[in-house]
Amino acid sequence: MTQENQNPSPEQENLAVDPVDAAAEAPAVKTPEQEIAELNQKIGELQDNFLRAKAEGENIRRRAVEDIAKAHKFAIESFAEHLVPVTDSLYAALSTDAGDAKAFKEGLEITLKQLLSAFEKGRMTEINPAVGDKFDPHHHQAIASVPSEQEANTVVSVLQRGYTVADRVLRPALVTVSAPK
Repeated sequence: MTQENQNPSPEQENLAVDPVDAAAEAPAVKTPEQEIAELNQKIGELQDNFLRAKAEGENIRRRAVEDIAKAHKFAIESFAEHLVPVTDSLYAALSTDAGDAKAFKEGLEITLKQLLSAFEKGRMTEINPAVGDKFDPHHHQAIASVPSEQEANTVVSVLQRGYTVADRVLRPALVTVSAPK
């Protein structure tokens, strides 16, 4: 043997593989029973994850239904809180002797201001068209058409004010309109 064969070069050393290392790096051959057991374990994990996700979805749905029910039940609560002082003022007015009509009227005007303030806080606004305003079927309800010197389809008089809540008509204003000439 020559000296070259006895001392391998560094490149030859890297190519040489220890049989113990080769066995560790080679994939272990699994038996069908092992593969079935691993797959059954994976199926069990996936079923558990599915059931947990399904339960979480049901809990979210149930909580949403409860939240909606509470919102419907207590939606008027903040508006009612603004109306309580108006009620107090009306009871106070009824409990006093109304000897002075002027003072009684002033008390009613203050109570009306409280009521309108409560309406404003509850996003409720009046529909009170002025005489001569154009008839708007979205906000007005014509009760009668009367001959008038005004332009056709304009408001002649307001019989009853209307109201909107958050830009939705709660009750249209009842009006009489001018008839076409």
